[in-house]
Amino acid sequence: MHGLRGPQQQGPSASKVLAVLTMLPVGGGLLALAGITLVGTLIGLTVTTPLFMLFSPVLVPAALLIGFAATSFLASGALGLTGFRSLSWVASYVQEATRTMPESLDQAKRRMQDMAGYVGQRTKEVGQEIQRKAHEGK
Repeated sequence: MHGLRGPQQQGPSASKVLAVLTMLPVGGGLLALAGITLVGTLIGLTVTTPLFMLFSPVLVPAALLIGFAATSFLASGALGLTGFRSLSWVASYVQEATRTMPESLDQAKRRMQDMAGYVGQRTKEVGQEIQRKAHEGK
């Protein structure tokens, strides 16, 4: 009879035991390195804190100056790229406009000639109509 929990297991497999035995020294070594790093950081902080307090009137303005200089350098680069991109867009726009302009001018000339011919024909017809009515009215 198996009971309520199902078939009984014999224990961990050999591969799991081997993995634990292999990783135990590696994990322990990494934990030791983490502890050594933490102790070194605390010692370094203990030594340098009085120096930071002593030199803070010099370090804080220097840090601010370096921060502002880096920010202004990045801002000038961004503005320069924006200006360059704007000029390249204007140049491409002008280039496209000059390429299509002769076609547009030719179309406009043709429309003006057609319109002038139409207006001339209409003027001639209206003039003839006025003459015809003038002769009828005599």
